[in-house]
Amino acid sequence: MLGALRGAGEPVIRVGVLGAAGRMGRTVCAAVAAATDMDLVAAVDPAASGVRLVELVGGLEPDSGEAGVTVAASPDALVEAGAEVAVDFTVLDSARTNLARLAADGVHAVVGTTGFTTDDMERFAALFDRSNCIIAPNFAISAVLMMHFAEKAAPLFESAEVIELHHDAKVDAPSGTAMMTARRMAGASAEWNPDPTRTEVLPGARGGSGPGGIRVHAVRLAGLVAHQEVILGTQGQTLTIRCDSYDRSSFMPGTLLAVRTIARRPGLTVGLEPLLGL
Repeated sequence: MLGALRGAGEPVIRVGVLGAAGRMGRTVCAAVAAATDMDLVAAVDPAASGVRLVELVGGLEPDSGEAGVTVAASPDALVEAGAEVAVDFTVLDSARTNLARLAADGVHAVVGTTGFTTDDMERFAALFDRSNCIIAPNFAISAVLMMHFAEKAAPLFESAEVIELHHDAKVDAPSGTAMMTARRMAGASAEWNPDPTRTEVLPGARGGSGPGGIRVHAVRLAGLVAHQEVILGTQGQTLTIRCDSYDRSSFMPGTLLAVRTIARRPGLTVGLEPLLGL
């Protein structure tokens, strides 16, 4: 069980955030600070080392413990602060290093960073033997349900395409959610119509060929946050399943759920589905 006791025996989980100065990191810091069963005890981001958290995150009470946290450059700060759970929304190379360190120190890890390879996952599964790790390509519950429904529908259709749409600062494409969706659909059905295209007037116009030959398209536009639709087709009909995250706060219920339940998820857990009973 996580957490010291606060007040009348209420357990409180000590949380640290890696990538605290980024857009997702600041949102996580605010959500953890607002949660009555969590204490934000450390924030790490080399890009903002020495900055007080209250200068990065709006809405913190000036006299709160969180407001007094200073952003550190190294994950050492998590261990020194006694963090029980670390939330990582960084970049791929940093996350690989961070997770190895957290596993060695016995700190639980909730990870929203995407792009890990199969080799990475096998390594993390071996490393997390003292503490636990949850890695999810998407912490929005709507996105988790979208993937679940697409997987269930896949055997009933003969063609499908995935379109993911993200903000113009996202550097990887396709998104981890899009790739996970295509993998799950391909795993649910091996019967997909071949792509009929013979000539691409513009190279790449048909997107990328993902698992099972399912075409995956990536859109990057100012004004978007995170969106995806799956279009499935069969004779005389189509089914469109779409999820939309209009604000980064949409990822917080899933992130906090992972923080609250990670102690009961031994080893490595991939995806939010097991936490939702899917």
